Amino acid sequence: MEFQDTSSIEKYHAHVYFDESTVEPAKALCEEAGKRFGVKVGRMHHRPIGPHPCWSCQLAFDLNQHTDLLTWLALNRNGLTILIHPLSGNDLLDHTAYASWMGEPQALKLDVFK
Repeated sequence: MEFQDTSSIEKYHAHVYFDESTVEPAKALCEEAGKRFGVKVGRMHHRPIGPHPCWSCQLAFDLNQHTDLLTWLALNRNGLTILIHPLSGNDLLDHTAYASWMGEPQALKLDVFK
């Protein structure tokens, strides 16, 4: 078995998924993550964008924030689904083989990477 070298992974994204009924909890979660951890909080997309099948907000963070942020998200996501992935330079692998989920995994629109 061949293992991947992790030294090139310095940044990550967490995509918080929401809908009309969960927009306010998602906004509060993302804003609090930005305040607590200094992560970059993206726009609240009220439509599917890119590979994401539903509304989402992106949190961009560094390797040194990984453990604390993901631990906090796990305890505070309140049922929201979150896609977490590294930025390896290969978007398809980042959103599939290298991705992790909190909550119910969603079928991504992977054709955007072709």
